Amino acid sequence: MDTDDNALAAVGVDAEDERIYRDLLRRPRATLPELAAHTGRTTVALRRACSRLEALGLVSRMAGRPVRFLPTRPDVAVAALISRREEGLAQARLAALALLAETPRTENQSPEELVEVVQGQAAVVQRFTQLQQTATEELLVLDRPPYAQDPGRQNAAEMDRLARGLLVRGIYDAAALEIPGKLRLAQEAVAAGEQARISPEVPMKLAIADRKTAILPLSTAASSHADSAVIVHSSTLLDALVTLFEVLWRAALPLPAKPLSTLPSGPAELPDPELFTLLAAGLKDEAVARQLGVSLRTVHRRVSELMDRLGARTRFQAGLLAARRGWWGAD
Repeated sequence: MDTDDNALAAVGVDAEDERIYRDLLRRPRATLPELAAHTGRTTVALRRACSRLEALGLVSRMAGRPVRFLPTRPDVAVAALISRREEGLAQARLAALALLAETPRTENQSPEELVEVVQGQAAVVQRFTQLQQTATEELLVLDRPPYAQDPGRQNAAEMDRLARGLLVRGIYDAAALEIPGKLRLAQEAVAAGEQARISPEVPMKLAIADRKTAILPLSTAASSHADSAVIVHSSTLLDALVTLFEVLWRAALPLPAKPLSTLPSGPAELPDPELFTLLAAGLKDEAVARQLGVSLRTVHRRVSELMDRLGARTRFQAGLLAARRGWWGAD
């Protein structure tokens, strides 16, 4: 088994015990001295490890002498451990609700309890991830650079939440989509269920979970790499942040999920959704060409053709006219 040395850590099995379990899977019914000879461990250490594995349900002690331990089938044993862990998590959630009932009501809290300041990039990333994971109904996000994490990698936590049915609405700043690969990742998220729009001016980073908690950077400076953030709990300030998001959402343009290469071609084709969205959002022709994988000359030609067809004087006007005519998923 050449998988992760501690693949079962998430269900409470430490690395050394997991290696012994793997040895038993390779040599079922082996005696402790036989395992010791193959693994270089002492029989005392093996007996203790097997006792721990037995308590976890990963092995069972066979009757008779000498002492032998039979490994449980991995799929059966791990499924039981996962179920046990899920029951523990469910109990922890209930305990959290009980603890919440003991805390003062929001309206009785002082201002410093409604707003937290988080220092350090690692702490900010941790709190943002926690916000995503605890959202149960809706996650609202304003997305703009710079990023604390690699912008070229998909947000695995969000994809997991989307798969579990969480409603995610995101507004991307045009500058974000100039980062190589960012448009593709955004489209993947849209294909997975995210409702996404693009705006030429997203004023700040922001994430709001269930309209109860928000996180935003303490500094709006372009050079700031999210080394400090503010956590805002239910309050009029949070209500204002939700209102800001909704105002920006209505003014933003929808981000199509379908890549340019899959759009119909030919004289009767509809205008390219990506092309219009990126141009209307304020991306320069060079950035548009780079994101769509076409030449700068092709971008110039398509822009001219489509603006003539729409009778638009500006790119943003062209984007709005295209959306109003239903040429892509505006609502």
